[in-house]
Amino acid sequence: MSKITTSNFQKGTFIEFKSEPHQIVEFQFVNPGKGSAFVRTKLKSINSGKVQEFTFKSGEMVEEVPIAVHEMQYLYKSDKDFIFMDKLTYEQYTLNKSILGNFQKLIKTGEIYQILLHDNKAIGMRYPKKVKMLVTEADVGVKGNTVMGAKKLVIVETGLQIAVPLFIKKGDTISIDPETCEYVERLSQK
Repeated sequence: MSKITTSNFQKGTFIEFKSEPHQIVEFQFVNPGKGSAFVRTKLKSINSGKVQEFTFKSGEMVEEVPIAVHEMQYLYKSDKDFIFMDKLTYEQYTLNKSILGNFQKLIKTGEIYQILLHDNKAIGMRYPKKVKMLVTEADVGVKGNTVMGAKKLVIVETGLQIAVPLFIKKGDTISIDPETCEYVERLSQK
């Protein structure tokens, strides 16, 4: 493992904290008028998934945890786990739904995802910036008594129900933000 300072912190970096690997979820550099500068962080435990806040002194050294990224194909869901297969070695890895959070509603069978490995164990996923989804069910938008930016609910191919503008129809392909599971844009129309 290599050592890094708090000036190298980035969202998503994995560090050793209290003898466990943690991911930096948020960080903020604070330079008060009096006293020395510090970095306020929110750290997510890889093992338990719990998020805790911790303050580091500015310039403090920490161990960076080596994480490997492998492209894997999503195979199926079993109870609380999602099963992925490494396309090169055919090894299967499991990610718990608590690790995936809201993104589990956007996972499609057969798609390729970037899975994070630590000590040959799947610990997380690198999410794409946007996710393409096909609208499978949509009511017809009714013009008339609406305010600007009116929305309706549609269902996409994974079964997720999402609010979209009235012009979206069944068969359209839309883009969804994976962090918020909200509509971004229409990519193509039927």
